Amino acid sequence: MMKKYQVMMIAGLMVSACATTPNDPNKQAKDKAAMGAMLGAVAGAVIGYNSDSNRERGLARGLALGAVAGGVAGAGVGSYMDKQQAEFNQQLASERQSSAVEIQRLQNENLKITMNSEVSFDSGSSMMKPAFKQTLQKVANILRRYPRTTLRIVGYTDSRGSEAFNVRLSEARAKSVAWALQDFGVAHARISIEGRGEANPRDTNATAAGRQLNRRVEMFIQPNNDIQS
Repeated sequence: MMKKYQVMMIAGLMVSACATTPNDPNKQAKDKAAMGAMLGAVAGAVIGYNSDSNRERGLARGLALGAVAGGVAGAGVGSYMDKQQAEFNQQLASERQSSAVEIQRLQNENLKITMNSEVSFDSGSSMMKPAFKQTLQKVANILRRYPRTTLRIVGYTDSRGSEAFNVRLSEARAKSVAWALQDFGVAHARISIEGRGEANPRDTNATAAGRQLNRRVEMFIQPNNDIQS
């Protein structure tokens, strides 16, 4: 049987692997990676210990290889979305600097791209401004390189105008974004749209600054469940 200190070493790995930062929005995904590393380490250690004539060497080798293999399998989603987010941050740097676009990492490794309607659509219109199409082409180029995601595009307005008009306008704007992405090569099957009108305001509709924040299109990029590496 494995010696006491060897068992304690594996137990220590298990405890440290499961430790994550409080309030981490991606705690679930990181716990999954840690659990994969933990289980891989234990399994690798047992196999290595039993299969190598030098038990100490087999234990160490199995522990290391098992942890790496298990961690890679568990961390696949996080790594995939990390790389995609890094490309968005780089390619949309000028849009982020001018507050035309915001990029956020959400729960379960989802990405959220918020597009300011002031720079994307004229007031009361779903006709996209030419300059905004250039931004969407950058987005589409990245999305094509990361096909293992689905997209949900949600449009919003401020509270001016009737509720019914705002819902129609927000949906039309979301649809315009979806069409542009498809024109740039993103598969139709990956995209869904929704218009929520004046719902879920980011700020008060009592001020011009607040209404500007509320007029927006949000894109949620969700990783597929089958991502492993």
